[in-house]
Amino acid sequence: MTSDTPIGPIALPDTRSRRIVERLLAGSGVTLNGEAPQDIRVLHPDVFSRILHQGTLGLGETYMEGWWECERIDQMAHLMLLHGLGQHARTPSEKLMYRLQSGFRNLQSRTRAYMVGEAHYDLGNDLFERMLDETMCYSCGYWKEAEDLAAAQRAKLELACQKLDLKPGMRVLDIGCGWGSFAEHAARHHGVSVTGITISREQAALARERCAELPVEILLQDYRDLDGQYDRIVSIGMFEHVGHRNYATYFETIRRLMPSDGLFLLHTIGANRSEISADPWINRYIFPNGTLPSAMHIARESEDHLLMEDWQNFGPDYDRTLMAWLANFDAHWHEIAPRYNERTRRMFRYYLSVCAGAFRARHLQLWQVVFSRGRARRYDAPR
Repeated sequence: MTSDTPIGPIALPDTRSRRIVERLLAGSGVTLNGEAPQDIRVLHPDVFSRILHQGTLGLGETYMEGWWECERIDQMAHLMLLHGLGQHARTPSEKLMYRLQSGFRNLQSRTRAYMVGEAHYDLGNDLFERMLDETMCYSCGYWKEAEDLAAAQRAKLELACQKLDLKPGMRVLDIGCGWGSFAEHAARHHGVSVTGITISREQAALARERCAELPVEILLQDYRDLDGQYDRIVSIGMFEHVGHRNYATYFETIRRLMPSDGLFLLHTIGANRSEISADPWINRYIFPNGTLPSAMHIARESEDHLLMEDWQNFGPDYDRTLMAWLANFDAHWHEIAPRYNERTRRMFRYYLSVCAGAFRARHLQLWQVVFSRGRARRYDAPR
């Protein structure tokens, strides 16, 4: 919050931009300077013009700058999306610029692939260790029977292992291994050897430490540079960084690395619509150059390379996962506050909250898709 920002809600300015925002919010359940947890408390008179001119980028940036406050941003985002404001939140110029950039440039090329690692995942292991749980899974948990975050993450890891039908002695490739969560679980509980790759130096260092006594190799490497053969391949929470221009290459790489009787499990966030776009605020501050695939993108780009065996959607579980991360983040922030600043705190709170609201509104999905190369025998996926 800047030094000239008022400490409490201000009187709403009598401006055209304020009236437009109020009109957009009308009937959504979100009001300005209201008393409900989802209401927006205005702390700076220029917030409305910023939001109207910059869309979701302006909404997120003004929160980071302390221009507005909201007790439950997740509820605010949920109600706004249900009200249809998601389509109004991104300005036409933002949408056009992303389409032009992604059309003329490969935003996820080899030379740019490490940008998201440096910008987000390398921010600091101390932050993620406090926000996540002991499994260090940074992807959606499986809450079918779980009562807490760690149990949900272990259930997700075991579900993936069961879907891959892991057997002792198998060689497994983990594309986008993060801090080694799946690699550790699969090696420890299923007797397989795992090669994990990541584009984050911080993730690689911690993953190697966690898996030091297991048959696990962690590489700082791009998936396009891989060679060899693996009985099973898994990719959890990485496909969102691949980019639409690389989907065909991604699936062709999987086929090349997998034997004829192999299985591949893809765990990814999915978009409801097949448009090439990205939220401008998320793109700038959280995951640079990321895009979310639609069901059509996955089906169309994989069909020349792999056979789809199973598709499961447990998107609502990501709402619960994100809210658990937010609770951890808030509870432990004081432990790391000296290393960061208030802007970082507000950035993470906003990111976790608006994403939870988006999954709650079913604006986003979470898919696990199992592929083979067309093996002869029937495939039955566990749930």
